[in-house]
Amino acid sequence: MPEVLESQIHARAPARTVRLNLVLQRLGLVAVIVAVWWLLALRVPHYVLPGPARVWDALKLIAANGNLWQDLGITLGRVGTGFVLATLVGLPLGIIFGANRRLGDFFEPIIPVMNTVSSAIWATFAIIWFGVSNATTVFVVFMTAMPLIITNVWQGTRTVNADFIELAHVLRMPSWKVMIKVYLPTILPYFFSGARLAFGFGWRVSLVAETLGSSSGVGYRLRQAADLIQTDQVFAWTLTLVVMMAVLEMGILRPLENYLFRWKKEAEKQ
Repeated sequence: MPEVLESQIHARAPARTVRLNLVLQRLGLVAVIVAVWWLLALRVPHYVLPGPARVWDALKLIAANGNLWQDLGITLGRVGTGFVLATLVGLPLGIIFGANRRLGDFFEPIIPVMNTVSSAIWATFAIIWFGVSNATTVFVVFMTAMPLIITNVWQGTRTVNADFIELAHVLRMPSWKVMIKVYLPTILPYFFSGARLAFGFGWRVSLVAETLGSSSGVGYRLRQAADLIQTDQVFAWTLTLVVMMAVLEMGILRPLENYLFRWKKEAEKQ
């Protein structure tokens, strides 16, 4: 067996062992949290803190009557729409602000201010402008995610090698080609990092928007259950969201990022 291949096999084995240990540690942490939750639930009324068994029964109930998948799909659709719109606007704006220093200096104070505006404020404006509709949640997600994407892409453009830009100008490459060939490959890791952050924030603010101005979705169901003091259903909806976000983050987004930018890690090692 060649020595290079043998070294690769030995290198993969410890990595798999580390990942397995990490998974086992996380499962152990979940077991501890559930155990503490169960013990606390024995000491207080169920309408204050329902136990794991009661929450599981509530989860089966909302799944059986169709509310679970329907409202999850509605919320996911709203978050996805707002996120896509934020990407379509934020990605080119971030590149433009980074490539054009004068334009970037002009807008530099505005983006941080937009990042600090509360989602509840955007939700209030959205209710005034759009009423109780899908547009309310989409608008709130858009206004929350867009500044985050612009900021990360903007920071990425500042890491572009100036020699590459100068070479492109010497070769008389058109501006659009400089953007695609020089800027885009460099800022993609920054964009993906910002997009993950924006998507996570989008989920959170969508709940705020649906709670304040929607007649469907997970946020609406949470408000409805809270109004009826159905604490077990509040926990059931909350745990469902946590599990879904964990699956999207650790099962899709993070592996996709590691796969797309594996060349960057290899370059850093060298």
